[in-house]
Amino acid sequence: MFLAWNEIVKNKLRFTLITGVLLLVAYLVFFLSGLATGLKNLNREAVDNWKADAVVLTDESDKSLYQSSLTLDQAKEVKADKKAVLGQMSAIANNGKKKTNVSLFGIRPEEFLMPSISEGNPFGEENEVVADASLKEDGFKVGDELSISSTDIKLKITGFMEASRFNASPVLYMDLDTLNRVKYGEAVEANKDRINAVIIRGEQQEIADDSLEVIETETFIKNLPGYTEQNLTLTFMIYFLFIISSVIVAIFLYVLTVQKISMFGVMKAQGISSFYLSRSVIAQTFLLAFVGVAIGLVLTLVTGAFLPAAVPVSFDIPTMLVYGAVLVVVAIAGAVFSVLTIVRIDPLKAIGG
Repeated sequence: MFLAWNEIVKNKLRFTLITGVLLLVAYLVFFLSGLATGLKNLNREAVDNWKADAVVLTDESDKSLYQSSLTLDQAKEVKADKKAVLGQMSAIANNGKKKTNVSLFGIRPEEFLMPSISEGNPFGEENEVVADASLKEDGFKVGDELSISSTDIKLKITGFMEASRFNASPVLYMDLDTLNRVKYGEAVEANKDRINAVIIRGEQQEIADDSLEVIETETFIKNLPGYTEQNLTLTFMIYFLFIISSVIVAIFLYVLTVQKISMFGVMKAQGISSFYLSRSVIAQTFLLAFVGVAIGLVLTLVTGAFLPAAVPVSFDIPTMLVYGAVLVVVAIAGAVFSVLTIVRIDPLKAIGG
């Protein structure tokens, strides 16, 4: 460590550049990690709020809530500790000033899907809704009347709930009858008992209808449109950055090692072991990587504090710490080429003997 630290002090600019590159890579990794977490939350917040163990959909729906359609009579065939029916449709809501995509959820107020209210009051009458709090950032407020695409029915916001988005769209909760009127219009009488899913809690699950399928909550989430593909894309980007980080460190340290071959040869001729010199290179790499990653982490958190709410970034500290540790490890792995070079140095050849 003594040799490693003294070399860093004497060659500040050279090692500052290496630390700067590692800092930028770490910053990008941490930011992508926050973006991945934020986008995950955008897709699954509403489902997480259900605290459900499974979702019952029709077998032919291919695990898609949008494609599933069953009746209330079929829902009665589902046996569980707790169950709640759910109707769903996607639409565009307009309060007269702003239009936005929303997901409409029809539920029974007495069942466990009824959301907790953070502002205002729960819906109690027909055509009343409780909205996701993110809509407040778009200018929506309690008392607003909403025009919904494909229907003349006006919906009134009576309250807001925290963090409830589904497939990246803010959720509006209402009673099941209101949803069916919005969804089916003049054909509501023929479809008034239609729902999309049964949400269940508890381990005891039994279904008498073979046309229905029980899907675990995590499996249901992974089958949301674009959810898995999006996460895989960002994860692969992070993994490639790990590889890039390792290659960058390997190139920098190898070049520095080659430049110092004669010096290492003299040191080995004086009896300093290859193990000692290799340990110094590893210690040097650890110091540079640790400082770069630590500063990158701080800069990422500072950046996150100033980002507008519209940017879907959510920093998960434990995950970031794991990624930081991986960056340090891959940086040290990148120093292996330098270590091998030091081990192979012949003192006599290195000093021109």
